[in-house]
Amino acid sequence: MLKKYKAAVAWAAQMGAHGERATKRRKTQMPSCGTCSLVLHRPFICLHCSFGGCWRGGHILNHLRDLNHHFCADVKSGSVYCVGCDNIIFDTTFSNIYRSTILSVEEKETRFLHSRKAREVYKPWKPDTKDTATLESSSTPVSCHSIRGLLNLGQTCFLNVVLQALLHNPLLRNFFLSDKHNNSSKACKLTQCMNCEMDKLFAEVYSGNRAPYGPTSLLATTWSSSSDLAGYSQQDAHEFFIAALNQLHNSALGSTLTSCNCIVHEAFEGQYQSECKCDRCGKAAVTTESFFDISLQLKGKNGDVAEQDTLPSCLRRFIHPESVKFTCSSCKSSQSGTKRLSIRKLPAVLSFQFKRFEHDGQNGKSTSRKIDTHVRFPATLNMLTYTTLSVKSTPEKENFFGPESMYDYDLFAVINHEGQMDNGHYYNYARSQDEWNRFDDDKVTPSTLDAALKSNAYMCFYVKRHLNYRPFAVPTYKVARETEAVKEKEKKEQQEAARMKEVEDALLAVI
Repeated sequence: MLKKYKAAVAWAAQMGAHGERATKRRKTQMPSCGTCSLVLHRPFICLHCSFGGCWRGGHILNHLRDLNHHFCADVKSGSVYCVGCDNIIFDTTFSNIYRSTILSVEEKETRFLHSRKAREVYKPWKPDTKDTATLESSSTPVSCHSIRGLLNLGQTCFLNVVLQALLHNPLLRNFFLSDKHNNSSKACKLTQCMNCEMDKLFAEVYSGNRAPYGPTSLLATTWSSSSDLAGYSQQDAHEFFIAALNQLHNSALGSTLTSCNCIVHEAFEGQYQSECKCDRCGKAAVTTESFFDISLQLKGKNGDVAEQDTLPSCLRRFIHPESVKFTCSSCKSSQSGTKRLSIRKLPAVLSFQFKRFEHDGQNGKSTSRKIDTHVRFPATLNMLTYTTLSVKSTPEKENFFGPESMYDYDLFAVINHEGQMDNGHYYNYARSQDEWNRFDDDKVTPSTLDAALKSNAYMCFYVKRHLNYRPFAVPTYKVARETEAVKEKEKKEQQEAARMKEVEDALLAVI
């Protein structure tokens, strides 16, 4: 039965992987109901025989009852129905088979990620005897939850909400809790290091202590590195978010100005593609630009602000073509054309900011206002539509996108702002494993995904469901440590050579 379940799930996953290829779709024959011959776009199959039937018509249930078969499965979702229970059952065996089968199929189907290599096969780490002994002797057990409030140090709610979002980022969590940057090892030579401060913050939050914590030294480091954020006046959470990422990058071991693979760039860096097409000659000028987050307009056509908006609508406006004037390299003159943005490279962590704060300057006067439009955003977001591959795909030339699940993102944090620009307050929602909590400075209360989705978001954060493993890339912290080890070895060798020379000189002096 388990073998049949695995085969059915694998078939559905392969159908989904080829779903974006029209040629594949035409050649593949969809299954039909064994009773009414209706084509099944969502097949239910019996786990005891080869029968497949429709759920809506009740034919799969009639089959199970007539032949005294007990289980059937929805091959798309992996759900298993039990006749005896008259309900969908939840079993870890089926869940594990479903996840591993889907992952295996996706790994085989995503060869487009590298010209010569298939996607790196995921292998779960299982500690051997040596690893277990090392963990027991030189590691400190930590809490599996990061539920700890942060003290407001004087209008620092903007800082607290961003720190909570970073603390609940699974990539940053794994990086700092695995001592990739340890502030107590004295490997870092910087006097004020944001990575050391984040490492200290992660250690405090995951210590198991539930008492509110005051990130005073992190605030001082922020002030010294970013003068615009210094002082006890209210600041913008998005500005601090960008400043914090830049500080983490600048203080990372082995960080570089170009092609950096520090933890900030590995987690947050994506890439835009901008294409300007000349109306006169038809030539297109393509440029690329890196980004850490995506800022989205809440205004529609003619500057109108709707009462409600959605994240997908904002993204569609973001990639929608617009008329521009630019200097065409082919025509050698200023021409009218069409400009279109798309996402060339998706980051592991997607950060969205909704432009709620608007500054207008009229008649020499500057006015500011807040846009309170409610934005609906999903718990799971598929970004395929907004990528360069999808935008440039045409019926005549179809691009192969790979499995759609490679573009799925899951929500893990939401930052909210209440009040007006000059007297507002920040709070946020964040997910720890499957539990949601509301963080309001030092106050932490249990919450739900539904409450987070209904909140009026200023920023929201998504993490990619399936990460792209790159075994051929060496992290910057590892390069830096290896370089430091080589320098330390050379230094010891020089010291030893100097000592031996002193000994030889002393012997020659005696002789």
